[in-house]
Amino acid sequence: MSIYVGNLSYNVTPDDLTKVFSEYGTVSQVQLPTDRETGRARGFGFVEMESAAAEDAAIQALDGAEWMGRVMKVNKARPKEDKGSRSGGNWGKNDGGYSPRRY
Repeated sequence: MSIYVGNLSYNVTPDDLTKVFSEYGTVSQVQLPTDRETGRARGFGFVEMESAAAEDAAIQALDGAEWMGRVMKVNKARPKEDKGSRSGGNWGKNDGGYSPRRY
C-alpha cells in the first residue's frame, strides 16, 4: 500500500520525505511527480513503507502537521481513477453507417 502526501512545498526532495517518514518505520520508496513541461514538483507525492503498522503510524502523526511552511495532507493512496478518453465520448463517431447530418 502507498501513502498519499499532499500540500507539499515545491522545494521538497525525496530525501526530505524519506527523513520525515523514516521516524515511523522503514521507507521503501518515495515518488514525487513532476510537471511535464516545467520539471517542477507538483506539490504532492507518494511514500511506500515496509509495514502497514508503520504507514498507519505515519498517517496518524503527520496528517495536518505543518512542515516546510505547509500543512500536509497525509492518507492512504487510492488507485488512480480511469478518466476515460479525452475524445469527448461518441462525438464524431459514425454508428452503424447512419449519419444524422444533412448536407
